Amino acid sequence: MKNIAGKQGQAPDHAPPLPAIRRESSLLATVRRWAEFVKFSHTVFALPFALASMAVAAREQRGWPGKKVFLLILAAMTCARTCAMSFNRIADREFDRANPRTAGRHLPRGEISLGSAWTLCIASGVGLIVAAYFLNPACFYLSPVALLVVCFYSLTKRFTDFTHVFLGVALALAPIGAWLAVKGNFDFWPAGYGLRVLQYSAVLPLLLAAAVVFWLVGFDIIYAVQDYEFDRRNGLHSLVVRWGVANALAVSFLSHMLMWGLLAGFGLLAGFRLAYLAGLVFILGCLLLEHALAQRRSLNWIQLAFFRLNALLSVVFLVVTLTEIVFPWMRIKR
Repeated sequence: MKNIAGKQGQAPDHAPPLPAIRRESSLLATVRRWAEFVKFSHTVFALPFALASMAVAAREQRGWPGKKVFLLILAAMTCARTCAMSFNRIADREFDRANPRTAGRHLPRGEISLGSAWTLCIASGVGLIVAAYFLNPACFYLSPVALLVVCFYSLTKRFTDFTHVFLGVALALAPIGAWLAVKGNFDFWPAGYGLRVLQYSAVLPLLLAAAVVFWLVGFDIIYAVQDYEFDRRNGLHSLVVRWGVANALAVSFLSHMLMWGLLAGFGLLAGFRLAYLAGLVFILGCLLLEHALAQRRSLNWIQLAFFRLNALLSVVFLVVTLTEIVFPWMRIKR
């Protein structure tokens, strides 16, 4: 009788070769390590605002600018953020090594070499410029300015307490860039729209950008609470160090309320109605919960307030904006 199970100790015929399994596992581990290095999961913060701006810019096509523009916007956003985060890790590597909270990051531990980090930073910067080239001339000419802004933030904690504002400005380029990618210009009073002119005006991405600035200021202050003692001892600047934790958290709350007001103004000028109103109520609830959690001032609660609630907030904003653009018949008519 034949032994259908094969010889003892041999792998079944259908099993993949062990070297192939090891190569696949090694590749996945490498991808995961680099994604963690640049905090790829945090892309969920700025990307929804960029896509919302893109949809509003392309509202005459129900929010879809075409596959080419859409993919190039994704590529530009990914490259810009990867370049900025790589530079941040490079610039802060000595501070990260000295800070117990960040000593386990890849550069301090030697899991990623400094040369490899610089290679990723430069390659992703070039990637942004290439993506911008294929979008339109305005994006291409402004792409080096965008790179300078998003990378400069990493140096600001060395000389200004308002480092959070610089981070906000860096991320606020996302909705501005997405609008420019679709439109190719900033027309504040486009012709041919009559009384609906503001629904197509470049005022909208600027309002959205201002909202992102105050949003980032608010939750970056909360995040900086974790490093208050370390920053104070090492001469690093932040509003938390300058004004103390309690006062800085009050400023954070005020910033988030201003952000919510700007989002309300954005929706009003864009002509949004029911879905967007529901989203605004939900976003307000997220902001209030975030600050209730931040008052606990423990690491676990701050991480929850920083990441999960803000990620949820940005995704909800994108969903309700797309709903208003793609399904305009859902709006309440006056």
